[in-house]
Amino acid sequence: MSTGISSVTGATTTASSATKTSSQEIAGNFTQFLTLLTTQLKNQNPLDPMDTNQFTQQLVQYAGVEQQLKSNDRLDAILNNAKSSSTASATGFIGQTVTSDGKTADLADGSATWTLNPSKAATQATITIKDANGNVVASQSKSLTAGAQSYVWDGRLSTTGMNAPVGTYTIQVDARDATGSAVTVATQVTGKVDGVDLSGTSPVLLIGSARVPISSVRNIGSGLST
Repeated sequence: MSTGISSVTGATTTASSATKTSSQEIAGNFTQFLTLLTTQLKNQNPLDPMDTNQFTQQLVQYAGVEQQLKSNDRLDAILNNAKSSSTASATGFIGQTVTSDGKTADLADGSATWTLNPSKAATQATITIKDANGNVVASQSKSLTAGAQSYVWDGRLSTTGMNAPVGTYTIQVDARDATGSAVTVATQVTGKVDGVDLSGTSPVLLIGSARVPISSVRNIGSGLST
């Protein structure tokens, strides 16, 4: 798969348009308020001038609207800088091998690999592999030691023994200790980052057909992640 960066222009344009419209509305209200205030001052009755308290309140409102406009400009600048920094960081992952939290892995070259990390030793663990439609394609029972360990599925279907088609598969682990109590098993996947999707609010790494949020990355480089 070719590496690259993808984005949805429509989503970005919509968000930008919404922000621009909001700023224009505030600016329009500010201009209208300023016009009304100056007109009111010009047309005061010298014999019955504007009440001092009322005038003060209007000046406070004027200052408040002005500060809101400045705050919006600063927030926009901060958000743009943060997005640029996040994008630059995400593109640095392209071509890197990363390990991230997840249950879904690609079956390629006759195998799919996960990292299993039981919270404690499990004397009985049922490992189930499902295809993209949720159908069970393979199942195995085995014991698991505590700590990170690699689990490799050879891609063979339990029902026929034939090789499963290339695609995305999900692992499910039901583990119990010697007393029959449930054991929590964290699952992780390792793969090479092919590209980055920038269409959402935060970048998403593309590993084969899997989508991995940067926040899920636990290790950069080959090997087990603890």
